[in-house]
Amino acid sequence: MQGNLAAVSFAYFADDGQFPNSNLPVVIYRQALAAEAVSAEALERLFEENGWPGQWRAGIYDYDHYHSTAHECLGVARGSVRLRLGGPEGRNVSVAAGDVLVLPAGTAHRCIGAEGDLLVVGAYPPGQDWDVLRGEAGERPDADRRIASVPLPQTDPVGGQGGPLLEKWR
Repeated sequence: MQGNLAAVSFAYFADDGQFPNSNLPVVIYRQALAAEAVSAEALERLFEENGWPGQWRAGIYDYDHYHSTAHECLGVARGSVRLRLGGPEGRNVSVAAGDVLVLPAGTAHRCIGAEGDLLVVGAYPPGQDWDVLRGEAGERPDADRRIASVPLPQTDPVGGQGGPLLEKWR
């Protein structure tokens, strides 16, 4: 199963000294699922069928953080959220039910505001387990080494074998 690939954008965030971010872009899929089809179950099914098993349903932490051991897929099942990507000097991005973001390992993100009983589905490539780092002194260079060793995914969580993530991340 593939989601809607019509509205895809990419955002790049450079290392700011505190947060490593990534040379790979964040991939943002607008309305990956049609509005009438959006649910946590539908997002989990989409991700699972494209090789990214869902691991949780929740909100998004309200502090800057990143993952050094996994790439992360966030699918908005309900509500809307304004995220800051890239750390304190990053950019704000608003996403709503049906939208999906894929964050390369090392990309800082945080919730800066949510509406409508926010529910997000989190998914990761097979074999990747996430940690939570907050950009604190002493995290790097160990975090940088872990990020460099995270393998690229074999599929796109929305587009499967033919998704734009594979083209941009190779």
